[in-house]
Amino acid sequence: MVAVAARSVAAVDDDVTLPQYRALVVLAQRGGLRPADLADLLAVNRSTASRMCERLVGKGLVERDRSDTDRREVALTLTERGRVLVDDVTRRRRAELRTLVTAMSADTRDGLVTALRAFADAAGEPGEPDWAVVL
Repeated sequence: MVAVAARSVAAVDDDVTLPQYRALVVLAQRGGLRPADLADLLAVNRSTASRMCERLVGKGLVERDRSDTDRREVALTLTERGRVLVDDVTRRRRAELRTLVTAMSADTRDGLVTALRAFADAAGEPGEPDWAVVL
């Protein structure tokens, strides 16, 4: 599965790493987040998340939005370019996954859908809205 994700990201932007892409996905799913909250969701040190966000801002994929009420508060959000990248990678990944499971029987596919949902839940990952659509 990591290889599928890596190929999908590289096909869209070979300058974005898998950890950076994961941060983009979290921001796409959760909306604006404080850098500390993003670090917690990614299970990385705050300094690691800060450096990652700095790179993503530099690439034009993420922007920092300052609060109108407290200028010290910053929310990280995707730029339009960041959203397009996440959408493109998701489309490519889904297409490759469909190709990979085409040869499976219907029963095997149903079992895979059940297993993927359980795996995403156990890992605390934001899962696909509907694995059946992906596969």
